[in-house]
Amino acid sequence: MTIGTALRLLAVMVLWASCFPLITIGLDLAPHIAFAALRATLAGICLIALGALCGRPVPDSGRSWILIVVVGLGATSMGFLGMFHAAEFVSPGLATVIANVQPIIAAVLANVFLGERLKAIGKIGLALGLAGIAIIAWPGIAADHVQGYSLGIAYVVLAATGVSVGNIAIKRLTGQVDPIMAMGFQLLIGAVSLALLSMLTEDISLLTWSTEFVLVLVALSVFGSSLAFWLWFEALERVELNQANAFTFLVPIFGLMVGAAFFGERLEAIQTVGVVLVLTGILLVQRDAGSAVRR
Repeated sequence: MTIGTALRLLAVMVLWASCFPLITIGLDLAPHIAFAALRATLAGICLIALGALCGRPVPDSGRSWILIVVVGLGATSMGFLGMFHAAEFVSPGLATVIANVQPIIAAVLANVFLGERLKAIGKIGLALGLAGIAIIAWPGIAADHVQGYSLGIAYVVLAATGVSVGNIAIKRLTGQVDPIMAMGFQLLIGAVSLALLSMLTEDISLLTWSTEFVLVLVALSVFGSSLAFWLWFEALERVELNQANAFTFLVPIFGLMVGAAFFGERLEAIQTVGVVLVLTGILLVQRDAGSAVRR
């Protein structure tokens, strides 16, 4: 893996980690699915407008559009729906642990659909990364007394599955379409289904168009979605999905850093052990991928 690709992946993880506190703020100001739909819509418009200004080509093959629809319904519709709703029922710690089964689900799908096979060392790396996430999130799990947590867990699993399916489709798209236009259209496709679901199940009048909400929406859309999806697509053009997915274990670590910097949160001793396990797991997955390349 080149330094440039690693930096892209690190940037994506930082952007995703920064989304968590913003989503929490936004959920108090708007219905959940409507908020998710607005985020996806604005993000998609930003990318397509940028692509048009730069003269980027629109995907022109039926196969590419099928994959774009799969990404939109998986990563955006299912992913946003699951995570935005889960925040109502489970603590961020528990959601983090369950959401990070996504690399495991994706590894199974990548084996079936992409022919990416992890050796024993890579599987151990994924297991260590998941264990590290569980340890990092343990204080939040132990403090979780929210009723309806089973439903919350189901929503997180829905999100993780959707993102996994979307990532497989994104990997299939690499090298065939322009990343800016492809990610822009998949965000809009995902937004349509979210908007329809919101109109059927939510009271849109509860949406508060305050300055605070607009700032949160713009930050989440432009940085947490548009830029993150673009960088993620470009990274997947250069490395295997399993190799890139191992970096998602860093999201809770960066989340802790954001919490410490802006909310006065402190890292507990046991969480330090989790950080070490996560970093070890990522190194093992990268080593597995490196040995595969040499073979």
